[in-house]
Amino acid sequence: MAQNTFKAKVTNDQTKGILKGANATIPDLKISVSADTSGLITISNLPNGKFEIEITYVGFSKSKKIYSFPLKNPDQIFEISLEPSTGELAEVTIQTTRTNQSLRDIPTRIEALPYEELDEKSTMRPGDIKMLLGETTGIHVQQTSAVSANASFRIQGLDSRYTQLLQDGMPLYSGFSGNLSLLQISPLDLKQVEFIKGSASTLYGGSAIAGLVNLISKTPGKTPELTFLLNGTSAKGTDASGYYSQKWQHTGTTIFGAYNHNGAYDPSSTGLTAIPQSTRFTVNPKVFLDLDEHNSGWFGVNTTYESRYGGDMQVLAGKADNIHQYFERNKTFRFSTQLSFTHKLDEESQINFKNTIGYFDRQLDQPGFDFKGNQLSSFSEVNYVRNGEKASWVAGANLITDNFTAEPPQSSLNYSLTTIGAFVQNTYRATDWFSLESGLRLDDNTPAPNKPSNGIFILPRVNALFKLSRHLTSRIGGGLGYKMPTLFNDESEQDGYQNIKPLNIGNTQAEQSYGMNGDLNYRSALSDETIININQLFFYTYVDRPLILQNNAFINAAGHLATRGTETNIKLVMDELVFYLGYTYTDTKQHFNGQSTIQPLTPKNQLSFDATYEIEGSYRFGVESFYTGPQLLNNGNTGRGYTTFGLLVQKMWKHLDVFINAENLTDRRQTRWSNIYTGSITSPNFLDIYAPLDGVVVNAGIRIKLLN
Repeated sequence: MAQNTFKAKVTNDQTKGILKGANATIPDLKISVSADTSGLITISNLPNGKFEIEITYVGFSKSKKIYSFPLKNPDQIFEISLEPSTGELAEVTIQTTRTNQSLRDIPTRIEALPYEELDEKSTMRPGDIKMLLGETTGIHVQQTSAVSANASFRIQGLDSRYTQLLQDGMPLYSGFSGNLSLLQISPLDLKQVEFIKGSASTLYGGSAIAGLVNLISKTPGKTPELTFLLNGTSAKGTDASGYYSQKWQHTGTTIFGAYNHNGAYDPSSTGLTAIPQSTRFTVNPKVFLDLDEHNSGWFGVNTTYESRYGGDMQVLAGKADNIHQYFERNKTFRFSTQLSFTHKLDEESQINFKNTIGYFDRQLDQPGFDFKGNQLSSFSEVNYVRNGEKASWVAGANLITDNFTAEPPQSSLNYSLTTIGAFVQNTYRATDWFSLESGLRLDDNTPAPNKPSNGIFILPRVNALFKLSRHLTSRIGGGLGYKMPTLFNDESEQDGYQNIKPLNIGNTQAEQSYGMNGDLNYRSALSDETIININQLFFYTYVDRPLILQNNAFINAAGHLATRGTETNIKLVMDELVFYLGYTYTDTKQHFNGQSTIQPLTPKNQLSFDATYEIEGSYRFGVESFYTGPQLLNNGNTGRGYTTFGLLVQKMWKHLDVFINAENLTDRRQTRWSNIYTGSITSPNFLDIYAPLDGVVVNAGIRIKLLN
């Protein structure tokens, strides 16, 4: 009997990356082998003859081909490329951990929304990312103003001040702008969004006790792109935006511009705005330089102006009188610069530098009260990255400055904070089935908080990845975190900064935390066209002596805050049909002064369901439903649970997309169940907002792709 050998290297057709563990089967001979760590398949001792060889990999289309043995070239290594299955995302590269590795190979648990999913979300709500975050498992969007629609987001039950919102790894949206940022960021110039849930302070410093969200911007591609989007809503909204990108030999550019307008909208006839009257202009140009094979970088500018005017509808119409007087007006201006530069030392190592300088000016006006201030902040970082075959290293240092200046008579609220940090992290791939990622960060803050830390924080973290089988993986990890005292959080925003007393950082303790999480991920092909992915996460975070507002002053609570829970994500891909089910259980409790109470405005149960049918490049049809469970309110009452439904229809051609989307089809509104304020409409005392106020909203629009 003749002895022949078949060799093949299996790669991803889109990314050209190797597919470790791809499976080769010869049905006639009942032989099945797997690719090694280099993606190489070797089948020995084959007899002469013709045999069909099937190459498969979970999430990719199958390859079938007949080979005749003996081969004309016995030493030939066949190149076999597999295409990602319809509805299954291509290989995702993660930027947040700075090593630019594949999502599947990183021990830190990271979730990513790649461009394919962002494309769908951007037609649902082109003007901001509020919906994008609110529909993510484990994240809850909390409205902080009943008439201005200001909102923040909470990860795993923790207040918004414990989360970081980054763009391209740089903090741009925090502090005085925090509760407006979600409403001022468009998803149209994003190519990916990455989430880390749980303590991430070791990666980017304080403020990441609950986790972080990193918005990754688009970069120029091989072909030019010129896209315009026009959108209108039944809630008196209009969006118009444009995006242009082009790459030349050594330079490139992206330019994003948007105009967003909304008229005052009161669907419940309460006399108050559920959606305020607003006008916003945004311009974000960037220049990219590819100087040579060793040096590259980019420079960008972010400019946003917005006027947001909410309150009594009669006041907004210019008909104020002795009874109708209430309003909230926010005028904001944002200007920031971003710089990123990379110098490659060799094929494995590089030095990176990035910097952002941000200026945010805000004027908040209410009857008899004006609050004006500006925040000047900066972030600079230099790091060294080495990606070896077995180990990857990142070491670096950064400088963070934050200065807030309020105009009289609130000048006593001024503050200045400087943080110098150094960090090192390592990813060690011990075996094919086990990787370990560890990190250590040292931060020094000036001015320093009260004991025990006195401004210096040592933050370790460790995460492990176990590839238990081809179908089953697990991650487990944890780390320490901290948050310096600040005036800016959901409570002060809800109070409109009225009567807030100055914060003395030196007499206030920093909030310190530890957190841990672990998950199991099962991924398998049930058939040639059916793929299932199940992820089960468990989390716990402990925050010591959290900052609370008491008698208009921020003090450290006598006790701690603890949140624990689970997240379940199930995705079923059946060729063009995709089903998604997400469930979040959150148990967040305040353990203050020897008593244990549930944290207000934190639903224990949230459930989401999404079904999408898509013919790529032709049309998309989707339905979704979201359930938010009852929430404890600050007045001791319980807000009722509610369910919303949505519908999306989109038709695509080569140069044109037409879409229509409907949200909250069952018209779930808090104003249908109860009043949202007490007292008179002249001086309303607003209650907690825990459910939608805008009711059914339908939007429709077109996207014109002149270059693609």
